Amino acid sequence: MQGVNSGHYNPEKLNDAFSKKAFKLYLNRLDFNKKYLLASDVAELRKYELAIDDQLQKGSYELFDKSADLIEQRVKESQAYYKEILAQPFDFTKNETIELDGEKLKFASTREELKNEWRKQLKYQTLTRLAEMVSEQEKSAGKEGAEAKTMEQMEKESREQVLKLYNDYYTRLLKTKRDDRRSNYINAILNVYDPHTSYFLPKAKADFDLDFTGRLEGIGASLQEKDGQIKVHEIVPGSPSYMQGDLKPGDAIQKVAQGDGEPVLIEGMNLDDAIQLIRGKKGTEVRLTVKKPDGSTKVIPIIRDVIVFEETYAQSAMIDNKQKIGYIKLPGFYADFEGTGAPNSAEDVKREVAKLKANGMKGLILDLRNNGGGSLKDAIDMAGLFIDQGPVVQVKTASGRAVVLDDKDPQVQYDGPLVVMVNANSASASEILAAAMQDYKRAVIVGSPTFGKGTVQQFFPLDEALPSQFDAYKPFGELKMTTQKFYRINGGTTQLRGVTPDVTLPDAYSYLEFGEKEQDYPLPFDEIAPAKYKPWKGGSLNIAKVKASSNSRIAKSNSFNLIKESAARLKQQSENTTRSLSLAKYQEEEKKAKAAAKRLEEAQKEVPVLKVSRLPEDLQAVNADTAKAARNKDFLSNLKKDIYIEQAVEVIVNDIK
Repeated sequence: MQGVNSGHYNPEKLNDAFSKKAFKLYLNRLDFNKKYLLASDVAELRKYELAIDDQLQKGSYELFDKSADLIEQRVKESQAYYKEILAQPFDFTKNETIELDGEKLKFASTREELKNEWRKQLKYQTLTRLAEMVSEQEKSAGKEGAEAKTMEQMEKESREQVLKLYNDYYTRLLKTKRDDRRSNYINAILNVYDPHTSYFLPKAKADFDLDFTGRLEGIGASLQEKDGQIKVHEIVPGSPSYMQGDLKPGDAIQKVAQGDGEPVLIEGMNLDDAIQLIRGKKGTEVRLTVKKPDGSTKVIPIIRDVIVFEETYAQSAMIDNKQKIGYIKLPGFYADFEGTGAPNSAEDVKREVAKLKANGMKGLILDLRNNGGGSLKDAIDMAGLFIDQGPVVQVKTASGRAVVLDDKDPQVQYDGPLVVMVNANSASASEILAAAMQDYKRAVIVGSPTFGKGTVQQFFPLDEALPSQFDAYKPFGELKMTTQKFYRINGGTTQLRGVTPDVTLPDAYSYLEFGEKEQDYPLPFDEIAPAKYKPWKGGSLNIAKVKASSNSRIAKSNSFNLIKESAARLKQQSENTTRSLSLAKYQEEEKKAKAAAKRLEEAQKEVPVLKVSRLPEDLQAVNADTAKAARNKDFLSNLKKDIYIEQAVEVIVNDIK
């Protein structure tokens, strides 16, 4: 706490207001779905609501010890509930509903009330399996060897599957260590400072390092524990998850199955245990049942592998549409952090630009969609490829001093028409580059508003901070702390607001609550004095004209109109968190959702196919390797039917003069 209060960008005062925030976060994470604690338990814990600050100053764990004893006792008691409930058949003709959003639920007043909530949860989980079984039986009806089961048989089988799921879940749940519970308590306190300041147990930090460097075989997704759920925080470029394409940041993983084996319930599971289930050897399959932000569920099969490093690097192609338009996809701002001669993104993009220019490009699209950031230096160097020397970003430290970071190279590698593509998963360094291009009026920013992460974190090993008298108790783990904030050269921060595109394209997820602003206690948006800079000398970008022209095209596009419809439906679904427990009504809801998804899929098939090719000098290396050739085929296929890229092409060809 001394370290955080002296080193954090925006230290908090340890008082009752702080204590109240920490208590709210901790209680929310302790029992998010309100399936263990009773209202009387919460009232008992609430006595400590204004005492966390005092306990921290005394080094006391009174609230934690009390809450850990309580939750462990209630978990043991709840074991009897699910076994008793699943021993009897459910009536799926009864007209009742379940609330799926833990925030909208109240803690049960009595054990009978709590048991009824368990009954509804178990009934819903049995219902989803039963509906799936009925659907599969209907599809295979009349086929040779198809087995016809009665509704009673399928209901019993579904219940047995849920029982096995919970038996396995409780075997792990009852082994939860106090250290892990204490870590969650500490993080509820640290997250009051901001969502990115957190404590890592030694094992958790080792896992973070493996995920970050990509040396581990697995699926390539960065996960976080939030509100009792295991959520996808980031997809590693070039990873199996990235290549498969269905798993997205914001998805909540509910179950994990090894191939076609029985799925394991991971809701409420310790993050470390969940990661161990998801990881595995190269070539093996993991099936993730995820809950999407719109409330729908999807089973995503992923073949584990090591990261395909070529996919993490900049790739280019030429789009031939009336004139030659260069295209560069940049999945991340990678750099040679260790000084081993590894690639860095700024040099790679510079090389791709040179190749595209040599092949006659008349405009360039730089695609930063789903780019979560990385090396700040590379973002600055990359901005320098498109502008004269000058400021690119401002960084403010905890001491309050703003430092302007410049591109010092007067050379401009490319001075032609430029479009930068972004979306809600473009974060950090991506936002810095896009913001600089927008402030200089050097490029048209196309896509959807970015994530809004304008902060910088550093790791501090606690072992190094403590004197040798504590050696017997080491290792203590590490503290990740927010120490700086990014500001645009126009003075505004990218924190919370991100970068608003010049041309906003409808996105199926654009109406959903997503990004930094949806985190608990994020640092605020603010402004400082702008840096001294002059707009791009060669620029006569008429942004108003570009917007008007693009909006006119979008309004006439059947595909984008259907995407708008789909986005509105997703928002409605995400807000409606109640589900029917009647089989007939549940099947009807699923039918409607599938029909809407199919409409969107059909709309995207109507997209005119863009003429896209790899550069001749890249083809030889690609075709010499069958795996590379297959990935290249997918790369080009996706580009050809990407309606967002089509709009970026239109902006260059028709709107930028």
